[in-house]
Amino acid sequence: MAMDPSWYLRKYEGGGIFGPLPFDQLSRWASKARVAPRDLVSSDQENWMKAPMLSELGMDWLVEVTSERYYGPTTMGAINEFVRLGEVTPENFVINTCDGSRRKIQEITPYFPNQVEEGDVSVDQTPAATGMSIEFEERIRDLERCLGEERRALQDAEARYRELEQRYQELLTASPAQP
Repeated sequence: MAMDPSWYLRKYEGGGIFGPLPFDQLSRWASKARVAPRDLVSSDQENWMKAPMLSELGMDWLVEVTSERYYGPTTMGAINEFVRLGEVTPENFVINTCDGSRRKIQEITPYFPNQVEEGDVSVDQTPAATGMSIEFEERIRDLERCLGEERRALQDAEARYRELEQRYQELLTASPAQP
């Protein structure tokens, strides 16, 4: 999926759409804090998903801004950018959403990806870097909405599966036995 040559980014704040752009550019934007956790990505502008759901972007980290305030999921490159901008310090904790580990940023600094210079890509403009302005309660509401969307999608998929299973059984009973 990530190898698709053209991708689009829809910003949650303001709804602006950037693209088409190659996946490498989208990935660089994610590593420079230009793709926020609630932004959407698409390869066809019809089917959109939240950026962290595209595993190839590596948005696998939550930043513990305070004991009650988190930001993410985001990339290691974005965390590096937040440290550089002074929004967090190396003393802040981060949580890896893949394995649940919790460590101080300074403990994982060696794992930060090398900063990649932006390539020449013909897009209208570059999205601005995203700051960490998400409140804990707002994050919970966002996760609850996502959970509701996922439950609805699961129910739809299960209903479609039952429909296809029924059609399959009807075809089996309708067709004569093969020798």
